[in-house]
Amino acid sequence: MSEANGHPTELIDDLTMKRLFIDLDICNQCKECRVTCDYFYHPQNNGIANLREYATFATICRHCEQAPCVNACYHNALERATDGHIKRYKMRCTSCKSCALACPFGVIFQDFIPYLDSKCDFCVGITATLPKCAVTCPEKAVEVRDIAAEDPDESIYFVGVHLAVHSLRWLREDVQPAKKKQ
Repeated sequence: MSEANGHPTELIDDLTMKRLFIDLDICNQCKECRVTCDYFYHPQNNGIANLREYATFATICRHCEQAPCVNACYHNALERATDGHIKRYKMRCTSCKSCALACPFGVIFQDFIPYLDSKCDFCVGITATLPKCAVTCPEKAVEVRDIAAEDPDESIYFVGVHLAVHSLRWLREDVQPAKKKQ
């Protein structure tokens, strides 16, 4: 593996197999995130906040039927997407944190709802080197890995096309009591 600008230059050319991988169990234990980002359009951006929010809403959020977080947002910044996940419209969000306070399961962390927006483009098609987030994460919670398929036994799930997440996933079916036989 060679280096360019201090970054390893392992090629990321087969995106059907190589994905940005985030381990939320490790990431959520860090007291202070030191990951930096190379977002092309805004270098001051820290896309890891966006990744953590996206991955958490997709895997850990309980997707409540009544969704108190959605009802608590008086700016209509949260809504249920067509796939059932909760989506935050960042241009409407004023970072009032009412959704975080309303969530009965504590899934929406207040640091997920920053006033300044961040974005992750997974560095797709922009660089042949490892993304800066994977290089700068001291705990290795963010990496690029060959992952061909989801593995529920290992708690690895796909969130979109380019992201794989390691996290205990909450499924409504896991906690539903068995129906009594008639």
